[in-house]
Formats: sequence, structure tokens, C-alpha cells
Amino acid sequence: MLLIISCYIADLIFGDPEWFPHPVRGMGKLIGLLDKRLRRGSLAGIERTKGAMLAFIVTGISASLAYLFIEFSKKLNPFLGSLAWIYLGYTTLSIKDLQVKAKAILKEIESGSIIGARTRLSEIVGRDTQNLSKDRIIVATIESVAENINDGIIAPLFYLILGGPVLAVAYKSINTLDSMVGYKNEKYIHFGWFPARLDDVFNFIPARISGFLISISSFIIGKGFTGSFKTMLRDGKKHPSPNSGISEAAMAGALGIRLGGIWSYQGKFSAKPYLGKRKRVPQPFFISNALTISLISSILMVFTGVVLKWLI
Repeated sequence: MLLIISCYIADLIFGDPEWFPHPVRGMGKLIGLLDKRLRRGSLAGIERTKGAMLAFIVTGISASLAYLFIEFSKKLNPFLGSLAWIYLGYTTLSIKDLQVKAKAILKEIESGSIIGARTRLSEIVGRDTQNLSKDRIIVATIESVAENINDGIIAPLFYLILGGPVLAVAYKSINTLDSMVGYKNEKYIHFGWFPARLDDVFNFIPARISGFLISISSFIIGKGFTGSFKTMLRDGKKHPSPNSGISEAAMAGALGIRLGGIWSYQGKFSAKPYLGKRKRVPQPFFISNALTISLISSILMVFTGVVLKWLI
């Protein structure tokens, strides 16, 4: 229990400094290397097989190295083993990093620098940001915060509670694979199919926990439970992803805004389903509301995990 709490506190304190050795950056380099080696424009079936090979290799190496690092540290000294556990667990979380990056966008908006806000937004989303209006920047930021409540907070905590850092690192490798090769474009439609489906499977339960925690957090900050929860049930399934729409719809309902719409990705337009109803015009302070909801959701998840660990 103390180890999980320590991971959480470590992330709140340190976040994700660029200079600090981080397993996810190593995963990214490994995926990039294997991507170039394995993807050769073969037939669809062969491409999918190679994509599955990529997923198993990256996940296997990541989880194995995490296990060996903890076990080796334990043999040197039990205290070092605990530090290794906390370090790896902490690196799977993105609570502070999400707060820092979203607040940087908010700061640019509040200072009147739309160009600066677009630049900051481009650091956390894959869509084109150079022509976005103030309202669309706010919507895109809130969408990113909502999605990352699951991917960067609740899901890693879920697997950290369930199986310690090794399982959390395995999840993080799957999520990183999806973010790098899980696209439905010509380049990755077949090669990224298996990593994307694997990510869907591993996020299925955490995504629904995320949606429920967002609704509870909405109630805690005085925005009510019903609007968020009903929107999640009604609109969550509209999204092409079986998981991303859950937390986004819950957040849309909590804030009383509409997410989704038409976005540009590398010059190509893509229509996302609308989630929520446009009861209010997007305002900058909604970003702060979304971040508060994300923080409360993380606290609730840690508390629930600690209680369950204590009971079991």
C-alpha cells in the first residue's frame, strides 16, 4: 500500500522532467527501431503478423527488464528493491505532466497569445493546431485531458494496483505502441492493427472506471453526478474507439460542453462524433475544471486501490 502511495506522490512531485531517464522514452526508441525493421509493405496478413510480433517483442522486453531491475535491486538491498519498485511505478503515471502541459496552454490563452496556445497544444495532441480558434483550442485541450485521465492516470494505477510495476510497465508499453503505430492510415492500417486492438483490450475496464470516477469527481466539485454519468452512457459508445469516448463523454457532461467535431490531421480532415450537448460556450476556466476533475479522479483511484489492497 505504501509503495503505491509513494509512486503517486513521486509523480506529483517530480512529474516527467526531460532530463530524467524514463522507460517510456526507451520504449519509444525500441518501437521506432523495430518499426523500420519489420514494416516492409507486405500483404495485409503478413503486415498484421509483423505488427503482432512488434507488440509481443516490445511488451515482453519492457516487462522483463522491469522485473529484472526490481529483482536485482532487491538482491543488492531490500530498500533498493523498494526504490526500484517506486521508480518504475512512478514512471508509468502522468498526473503532474498532464497538469503542467494543460496549464501551459491555459496560460497562453489567458495572456491572449493564441499562437502560443496552438504551439503548446501541439505538444499533447496529434491533430493540426495551426489554424484553431480559441474555442477549438479549449475543446481540444479538454479532450486531451479527458483521454489522458485514463491512459496516463487511471489505467496505469489500475495495473499498478493489480500487478505492481511489471504489469503497469507492460500496460504502458502497449499504450505507447498504440500511440505510435495504432493509426488507421495507409502506413499503419494493417501493421498497427494488433497493437491497437491490444490497447483496446487492456483499456476496456480502466476506461469505464475512469468515466465513473470523472462523474464522481464532477459531483465533488459541485457540477453534479447525473449530467456526467448520463452523457457517458448515452454518448460514450458513439466514439470509434471503444474506450476513448467513455472518459471524453463523461467530461463533456460534467462541464456542460460538446466535444468532438471535425479536426485536421496532417492536412486531412476527420469527423469525430459529438459527445455531450453545447449547454455552455467553451471558456478557459473549463480547462482548470477538467484538471481538477483529473486530480480528484486520481486521488479516488489511489484511495480505492489502497482500501482494496488492505481488505484483500
